[in-house]
Amino acid sequence: MGNSIDQLRRRTAAQAAALLALCLPAAAFAAGQPARKPVSTNAADTQYIERGRYLVRIAGCNDCHTAGYAQTAGQVPEKEWLLGDQLGFRGPWGTTYPANLRMTMTALGEDDWIKAAQTVKLRPPMPWFALRDMDKEDLRAIYRFVRHLGPAGKPAPAYLPPGQAPAGPAVQFPGPPPGAAAALK
Repeated sequence: MGNSIDQLRRRTAAQAAALLALCLPAAAFAAGQPARKPVSTNAADTQYIERGRYLVRIAGCNDCHTAGYAQTAGQVPEKEWLLGDQLGFRGPWGTTYPANLRMTMTALGEDDWIKAAQTVKLRPPMPWFALRDMDKEDLRAIYRFVRHLGPAGKPAPAYLPPGQAPAGPAVQFPGPPPGAAAALK
């Protein structure tokens, strides 16, 4: 039984991390959209919010989308979670930046979020393929938690195509191993 619980935890963590990857292109979409109404906080929503908080915490979402989270062993106040980061991720795909998920979620309706999460394909290092496989209820929980946090911060830097050097710090990724590049197309 312990093995199946560990497998479920790993699957849930991977799915939640992938969910947040969706926000990279969604942030661009959100910039031109009017803000949506806040999510209500009745008893059912409170359960979703708590589940979303748990998923965001265990899935590694904060590792990229919350500045300083990994470096401080998670000692970042919740009010500063998911604001994006100026640290870029550079590789053969160009340079990507962790989106400000709180701004993104403010501009998306719940159904739009779920549909996008299930269909999006993103640049590395976001594991979009795990996001695609997430259960709708987990997607809903993460959405409601992020909306619960409220909009804050500023947009992350824009994507830079290959060959353009980022102005600020970036983690340099190597290219994929031989044979793996074909699987990415």
